[in-house]
Amino acid sequence: MLRAKLSVVPALALVTSLSALMVGCSSTPAVDKTASWSPNRIYSEAKDEVSAGAYDKAVPLFEKLEGRAAGTPLAQQAELEKAYAQYKASEPAQALATLDRFIRLHPASPGMDYALYMKGIVNFNDNLGLFANITRQDLSERDQKAAKDSFESFRELSTRFPDSRYTPDARQRMIYIVNSLAQYEVHVARYYYSRGAYVAAINRAQIAVTEYRDVPAAQEALVILAKSYDALGMTQLRDDTRRVLDKNYPDGADLSARGLRSKASDPWWKIW
Repeated sequence: MLRAKLSVVPALALVTSLSALMVGCSSTPAVDKTASWSPNRIYSEAKDEVSAGAYDKAVPLFEKLEGRAAGTPLAQQAELEKAYAQYKASEPAQALATLDRFIRLHPASPGMDYALYMKGIVNFNDNLGLFANITRQDLSERDQKAAKDSFESFRELSTRFPDSRYTPDARQRMIYIVNSLAQYEVHVARYYYSRGAYVAAINRAQIAVTEYRDVPAAQEALVILAKSYDALGMTQLRDDTRRVLDKNYPDGADLSARGLRSKASDPWWKIW
């Protein structure tokens, strides 16, 4: 019995040695194929991946370039293009983190206008959501935080860089976002009205009328106000609202008869 027990020891030692050898082999670091590449070649390869739509492959190349070309304009360019690749790879959180870091570290960069524009774009499209083209969902029917963040980025861009090539598009998107925010209030007011919560409907419709002037949603907001006042028996306020509606929208007087909201045309940004 003693001999049998002793014979087990070499076998265990052999297994242990083989396991250690396997662990050692598996931990061998992968060869970095870019180790001998110049910064310009890394940039060229990353751009090729972007052109091919391989954004997930482009991101690590841009990250390597940031390290290799640190402190140079090329490194800043790599950071901006990495944000774009992250955005196209459907990683908006990572793209925003990259852009925020760029804005914080390079306040005087000549690429600052593009960074602000891209930050606005990421939030603008994030607000649409992945299934917006399927559900025909409008920005006004979604949470508005991203829209407000997008507006702030576009506003900073247009204020600081009025002559930037990106400013005209940013200003158009700002107009759309303001209209969207107003329509959001109308969307909520319409929801309350349809459920008989007339006081709540009045409160949200009034926000659309008072805080967002000269927007398309104001007409429906006034209709909801008039209908809600009527439902509550507040005839004086109902009549006052109808007079405002008739004065400002003489050609849309039949809207209240048709109901709340006709089908809207596709927004200017819709490309599908």
